[in-house]
Parts: sequence; C-alpha cells; structure tokens
Amino acid sequence: MQDYFGGEVLGNRVGAVNLSGDPAWERLGEVPWAEISSALRRDLLPVIVSVLSGTPAERALDRFLRSHQDLTSGQRRVSAEAVFGVGLWRRRLGALTHGDATPEALLDTLIAHPADSLDPLADRASLPDWLERVLLEELPEDAAAFASAINLPGPVCLRVQRTPIDDELLASLTGARRCQLSPLGIILPGRPNIFGLPAYQRGLLEPQDEGSQLIGLLLDAQPSETILDFCAGAGGKTLLLADVTHDRATIHAHDPSRERLSRLRQRAARAGFTSIRIDSLPTTPCDRVLVDAPCSELGALRRGPDLRWRIDPSTLSTFPPLQRSILDAASRHVRPSGRLVYATCTIRRAENEDIALHFERTHPSFHRLPSPILPTPDGFFRALPHLHATDGFFAAIWTRSP
Repeated sequence: MQDYFGGEVLGNRVGAVNLSGDPAWERLGEVPWAEISSALRRDLLPVIVSVLSGTPAERALDRFLRSHQDLTSGQRRVSAEAVFGVGLWRRRLGALTHGDATPEALLDTLIAHPADSLDPLADRASLPDWLERVLLEELPEDAAAFASAINLPGPVCLRVQRTPIDDELLASLTGARRCQLSPLGIILPGRPNIFGLPAYQRGLLEPQDEGSQLIGLLLDAQPSETILDFCAGAGGKTLLLADVTHDRATIHAHDPSRERLSRLRQRAARAGFTSIRIDSLPTTPCDRVLVDAPCSELGALRRGPDLRWRIDPSTLSTFPPLQRSILDAASRHVRPSGRLVYATCTIRRAENEDIALHFERTHPSFHRLPSPILPTPDGFFRALPHLHATDGFFAAIWTRSP
C-alpha cells in the first residue's frame, strides 16, 4: 500500500459541494433549451412517458437518438437533458406544478427551472420518500449535501492501465487531469466518446470511478501472489488487480453471473492480461481476497438520473443476510496472515459497519486493519460524493491470524 499512498493516512475531506445554492438545479440554466422546437418537444413526450413508466432513461434516450439521426448536436444535447432531467427531477417538478404530473407540464417546468425554495428535502432534491428517510438516518448532517451531489452527473473517470500517468498521455487526452486520490486515475471533461479514444482502443484506459479504484488498491496485491476476486462482476477491480501486479499474480475471478464474466473475458483479452482465471475458485488458500458484495448501490445514484425511482425499497432488507453469507464463504479462502477486504457501494450501515462487526464477532481469527486512506473513526474506509467527488463506497480490511 505504501507504493500507492506513500505510507500516509489521508484524511476524510478533499472538497465539499458548494451549498450556497443548488448546483444540480442551477446547471439547468446552462442548457440551450431554445434548441427544443415544437416538433422536437412533441417527439420527446412519448420518451418521457416511457421513462416515467419505468423504462431506464439511458435506454429510452438511446432508442430515441437512433431513430432521430438528423438531429443537430444542440438538439441531441437538449433531448438528453430533457429525458434525464424529467427522469431525475420528477418529484420537484411535480411540487412546482402543484401536482400536475403530466409529461407536458413536467417538461415545461424543467425548461423554465424556477428557483423556488422547497421543503421537505424529498421535494427539493427530488427523492422518493424512502430514500429521504435513508439519507436523514444514515447522514443526518450531510443529507442535503449528499442529495445535491447525486443530482449532478458523475465525472468521466478512467483508470490508466499498463502505463504511468505521464505528461505525454495527459497531453493526448484533451483536458485530462489526474484524480485527487487514486494514483491510477484521470478525469476527462464533458462527455467524450471514450470508446473512440486511441488510448482506449490500445487497452490503456478503463472506465472506473475513482472510489472503485481505491477499493482495489486497499487489497495491496503483489506480484506472485494468489488473489481471489470473489464477486468479480464485469471485472473492473479484477483488471486493476492484474495491472498493479504487472500481470504476474494468479487472479481468480468468481461470480454467479456468466454474462458479467463474459464481459470480463472480453476486457481482459483487450488489455492483454494472462494472469486472470475466469469463473474459477482456487483450490489452495489465497494471499488476498476481495469481496465487492452485492448491495443496494445507493452510493452510485449519480450514475443514473432515474435509478432512485427504479429501486424497490422492499428489497433493501434482502442484502444483509446475503452479504453475511458471501463474506463467510469468501473468508474460507484466506490463508493465515492473508488479507480480506469487504466492500460495498452503499451508505447503509446495515450493509456496511453492521456486516463488518458481525463478521468480526463470528470470525475471531480475523483482525481489522485501519484503512490507509479516507479512514472513518473506526478505521473503516468511506468515500462519499459530496466530500470526495467519488461514488459512495465503504470497505473493511482484515488480516487473518498466522
């Protein structure tokens, strides 16, 4: 870990959201709404109806843009802002229209975006009631700041792969800057076509949030070690582990989803990594085990403007028993003196600290290590969008007794 974080325990605050106004709502004033003609407005209304009915906004917008190839760049931008904006702000727009929830009224109010003060937080930040309760319960002093942060789109964050972040690479990527916390990451301005970048096509870049990069680094993986990514998914952290070990470790990628592992196989091939064993569980104990557990994903809400409206709150209670079971199973693969990292991208204590503390009570041979970066008072890792400009992540680190 010292190689990446210099041996220094970094504090909790990098920068806070400016709360003098609501930056997420105020950014609507930067949108060129004049580009919406009456014909474009008419064509967008069925798309908005579809999103309000539960179709993911990104999918609905993609279909619309594919069927309207003749739109100008300005029209494409306002189409995206209209679909995503109504998808995100539907509750605030409904409050401003005094209950008129027709798509026409919501869209017209979005375009006007009046600066009315609203209470409660659910109306002001456009949250479902259940999410407002979660924020007030989990982040009582920071609920408004967190809500404002997840109402702004997350930046385009990439992990640099197989090459140092040098001036030549940065110069080849217009406007690129280094991440504040991850030594592996860069931020690109705007919404560039990542897949069209020559550096991406050469396997030198992978989209990955800065907080996710930090989770991978907490494992402190080394070349020649045996490593298990127990919930590998599509493999963002698996690829990071292959990269930081210079493709000289043995990395087992396990996940119940064959579709996600298929995507990992494609990404690993593009990067040229040979150290990853896909859909594999080790037969001998591992030096490092990562459990990036299934969770409610409330820390990543800024990645989808309508995600909060598509989450069924009744499913929240299903995660803790699943997480305890997965963590218990993964821990059996850790060798004596090995390291275990448990991580989620949610803010709920029931899925974070409570899982970690239960594990420690039931597995006394595992001892918590303090996080070397963004530590909580209890030594856990926590990154939050309103404080660190990352998605929201939690992690606990343990070592097993010799």
